Amino acid sequence: MAHSFTRHVTVAPDVLFRFVGEEAVLLHLKTETYLGLDQIGTRMWDVLTRAPSIQAAYDALLDEFDVEPARLRQDMDEFLEELVGQGLIEVGSQ
Repeated sequence: MAHSFTRHVTVAPDVLFRFVGEEAVLLHLKTETYLGLDQIGTRMWDVLTRAPSIQAAYDALLDEFDVEPARLRQDMDEFLEELVGQGLIEVGSQ
């Protein structure tokens, strides 16, 4: 499912995020859901959770990485879907 890029992302309650070198781990304390992120996933998480909207995060990542715009949009949608599906983030209205 494609997410509206006008929305913003917040970390779900009871989710722990820790850097491990250039990578990161996420743990939902209530569900014990665990997710390890590689360097790119960690950067996407960091930008998404700090940006005022998914669009702002997309724009920042597009400037940062050498990637086709359509590919980044697809990757972000898949990443968001995985995080929402595991209860690690919430996508709110803007």
